[in-house]
Amino acid sequence: MNIVLVGAGEVGFNLSKVLSKEGYNLTVIDNNPSKCNRIKNTIDAKVIEGNGASQRTLEQIDFKSIDYFLSLTTTDEINLVASSIAKKLGARIVIARLRSTEYVHKNAVVNPETFGIDHVIYPEKAAQSEILNLIRDTSAIEIKDFNDKKIKLIGIKLEQSSPLIGRSINNVKLSNPYIKHQVAVIDRNDKTFIPHKETIYNIEDVVYFIVNNADVDNIQKMVGKPSFKVNNVMILGLGKLGRLIAKSLQVDYNVKILEIDKEKAKKYSVNLDECLILNADGLDLEMLESENIHEIDCYIAATENEETNMLASMIAKNYNVKQVIMHISTTNYLKSIRRIGVDAIISKNISAVNKILNIIESDKEEIMISRFEDIDIDAIQLTVASGCKYFTKNYTINDIPESICLAAIIRQEDIIIPTLNTTLEYDDELLLFLKPDIITKAENLFQ
Repeated sequence: MNIVLVGAGEVGFNLSKVLSKEGYNLTVIDNNPSKCNRIKNTIDAKVIEGNGASQRTLEQIDFKSIDYFLSLTTTDEINLVASSIAKKLGARIVIARLRSTEYVHKNAVVNPETFGIDHVIYPEKAAQSEILNLIRDTSAIEIKDFNDKKIKLIGIKLEQSSPLIGRSINNVKLSNPYIKHQVAVIDRNDKTFIPHKETIYNIEDVVYFIVNNADVDNIQKMVGKPSFKVNNVMILGLGKLGRLIAKSLQVDYNVKILEIDKEKAKKYSVNLDECLILNADGLDLEMLESENIHEIDCYIAATENEETNMLASMIAKNYNVKQVIMHISTTNYLKSIRRIGVDAIISKNISAVNKILNIIESDKEEIMISRFEDIDIDAIQLTVASGCKYFTKNYTINDIPESICLAAIIRQEDIIIPTLNTTLEYDDELLLFLKPDIITKAENLFQ
């Protein structure tokens, strides 16, 4: 596939690394010389230094051969104009990153389709949605939805007090027959793998469970980390992400917002009248104590500065805040942050990268592929064909390779969490977890 990418910021750079590694023919456009040099020095891609929203710049490319045009700058207007030009020049699929939601408002005079955009990515909204899910399921460090939110993937870190420690996956399942679940992935010592039934749970494993919505609370209790009710929320930063989160929470929770910029605090207080907005430094210990940080249930570090978020999160954990959620721009500090005990890590930029990769990979493979920020395992959804190898060889669930986790079966309106006695039928839709290089193996087995 041939891909043109405009904007070599954090989203563009991280996406370029993945696309180049996977062998796509990639052209990157940016008007910033240092960003262009960064791409040239680290990534196998053609680089054009210039304005990505300029027809003159884009006409250097033969768009009739371009499969994807990705406009990913931080400026909506540039992305809209660039998308429009690329579509008219012949780009097959156009994906644009937008920050403002006014273009999808019901009374919008123009919308993304007006500019030839096939898919819109809203990084802040993606991160906002993930944070809201974490506040609702407070024992989780990561939550993903599948099949119209009927199936959940919940990542939970096993603490020393967990009753699962030292027991096998099969033993736990036999002891909890009424809690239907599948262990899709385990992250152990920064390495992820697909477990098997005899895998033993260890302290500090991050275990990713697949469950029906109805069994979320039961899984948390089974792990020994029941969810708690959040009442008091503190948000650091009134940037785009902080404002979106506050607006979503202000009616149902007691929300305090810390913003060091006096003008910004004053400007946005009008639309957040249910929140208490404080013009204060979130790293000021005396101020935090005066605002009773020890009574906060959930602390969200959502500034644009990664180091500030990291230090603020460490301070909040030191005051025994029950749930600390931290926003990061890249994955540079991901492993270090995990070790300092932050409960959940969210990145709007990595969320955007993953959404774009899902679109591209799903189109290429003709199956739905989901990727994750910090585990090198993919989730795929495919439909079982009547003449597939699984049926012609008279296989059973037991014959599925251990490198493939059959996490759930969608059969018409029913969600089935499989057991050893489960049988597959034609046209079942399967949710599988596996390493990226095993995808072809799964396709050969079921399609």
